[in-house]
This record gives sequence, structure tokens and C-alpha cells, in this order.
Amino acid sequence: MVSKTSSSGQKAEAKPAPRIGVIGAGIMGSNHARVLAGLPDVRLVGVVDPLPEHRARATDFAGCRAFARLDELFAEGVDAVTVAAPTHLHHEIALACIERNIHVLVEKPIASSVEEGHEIVAAARRAGVTLMVGHVERFNPAVAAVKQAISGEDILSIAITRVGPFPPRMSNVGVVIDLAVHDIDLIRWFTESDIVEVQPQLSSAVAEREDIALLQFRTASGVLAHINTNWLTPFKARSVTVATRGKYVMGDLLTRQVTECFGFKPDGSYSMRHLPVGHDEPLRAELIAFIRAVRSGSQPAVTGDEGVASLEIAIRCLESPARPAVASHALKGPRRVVG
Repeated sequence: MVSKTSSSGQKAEAKPAPRIGVIGAGIMGSNHARVLAGLPDVRLVGVVDPLPEHRARATDFAGCRAFARLDELFAEGVDAVTVAAPTHLHHEIALACIERNIHVLVEKPIASSVEEGHEIVAAARRAGVTLMVGHVERFNPAVAAVKQAISGEDILSIAITRVGPFPPRMSNVGVVIDLAVHDIDLIRWFTESDIVEVQPQLSSAVAEREDIALLQFRTASGVLAHINTNWLTPFKARSVTVATRGKYVMGDLLTRQVTECFGFKPDGSYSMRHLPVGHDEPLRAELIAFIRAVRSGSQPAVTGDEGVASLEIAIRCLESPARPAVASHALKGPRRVVG
């Protein structure tokens, strides 16, 4: 145990390193374990996954113990966990942890349904434990630079593109829950306003679930927003543009280049500059923020309520009633269009 000297000259014992476990050792969970294993003043107890190959990968990534069952991790004793299991298991796992007064970071989306999300939030509130939702894109340095650039501005519109090839892993969700929920959260975070209108256009071109989504929104503050996402683009692209009354900000979330246009003149001329962008790994920054909230008891960077609100908007996009059918020759093969 390390002692520290307080401002009054008395020695105060430092808090012990929190004991943290990772539940789910897929790609994301293995990265959670890798990052946590490298953080100072944190003790990674181990990872849990029913699949031997996942446990082996996590062990290789983080050099930690691996368990096949959740109760084995509980038996070792943990103060906090990160939940990177499949979404349909979030509700059951999060409640099991909260019942044991264990702090929880649950990957996005918080749950499979809004009702399950509300139950997780209510349970955490009753137990007095920290609940954070893993909307990791908020911790992308380019996103942080955009957020800072538009702080205090009168935002008019936001456009976000998040496209790429079909993921190698099979998923039980489409692009709205897998990808667009990131950007729904960013729209709410940038505008600090609720989304009140949803106009989705969805298509299933090659997959069972929607693999193309063009989503339009209006916030309570009057901001118009647009998300373009798909699994049909042969390369990854991630970009954000924000128009305000005083400037136009463009951010590439992959190259982490953020450009600001400002000083608009009547003749159409304007000034342009590149903004400074940090180099932090988003997942590392997110996990540090979670640990800080656990230690201090402060509100986490992404609350359970925020996670539920973004999930609710995503589900509204999926549940929007279909438009009247067009002429039959317009649709061929397995393509399905709703919106």
C-alpha cells in the first residue's frame, strides 16, 4: 500500500487499484483487455468468454487469466467490469453485475431494447454503482476537436458519413444499430439537444437486415442532421461536417484531420485553417474516463440515460412505417426498401 502526504501534513493511504474484469472476448473485448492490462493503477483480473478460441486470443492480447463462466470471475472478486458480449446478453450480464454492486461499462448499444436499457439504468441508480455506455467515438480526438470548434456556435446542420465493406463477422443487427447509433449519439452530443423528428430510408441490398441507411433528423433546437451509412462501400470512410452561422467544420475521423472555414465575406471568400488534434487511442481514453468515474463517484462521460436515448432513436429509424410500394419492376432480386 502506498502512502501519500496530504496538504495538512498527515499521511493518507492511497486507494487500492480497482480490480476490473472484461466480459466478452471477441475483437472488442480483447482490445478492452489489452488496454486495461497496460493502464497504471488498475488490476485486470481476467476475461470471461464461453469460447476457447476467444479466451486464447484475449490471453495472447493481454497476458491475463481467462474464465469460461461469469461466476468464476465473480469468485475472484472485481470492483468493475466492461461488458463487450453480444448485445442480446447486455441486459442479463449488466443486471447480474449491478446486483453485486459492481460498476459497469457496457458497450453500445446499451441493450437490445429501450425497455431493457431503462431496467439497467434503474438498477444501477438503485444500487448506487457507476454505469457508463461505450460510445467510443466520443473519445476520437478528431471528434473532440470538432466538438471544441463548434462550442458556443449556433449550429445549423450536421452531416455524418460512416461507410465501409460488409463486416467479416456475422451480426444479428444491421447498419443502424451497428454503425449509425454511433452518429446518433454524436448528433445529440454536438447539439446538446434531443432528436424529435426521424426520417429514415433503409435498404437491404445484399444482407438480410438493412445494409444501407440514409437517415435524416431534426433536433429540438432546430438543427437538421443527416447520416449516410452502409456496408457496400469497398473502403472505410468516416467523416463529420458541421455548419454553423459563423463557420464550417470538416473532420475526417480516420486520418484525424479537422479543418475549419471561417471569416465568410460577401464576395464569397473565407479563411481556412487546420485545427490541432490529439493522438490518444479512443478506447484507452474511454476506459480511463470510466475508471476515473468509478474512483471519484462522478457522473460518467456517457451516462446510461444517454445510451438509452440514442438506442431509442435508432429503433425508431427501424420501426418507421414503410412507404407505399412503387412499381414492381423498380425492385429486383432480394432488395427491400422501407422508410
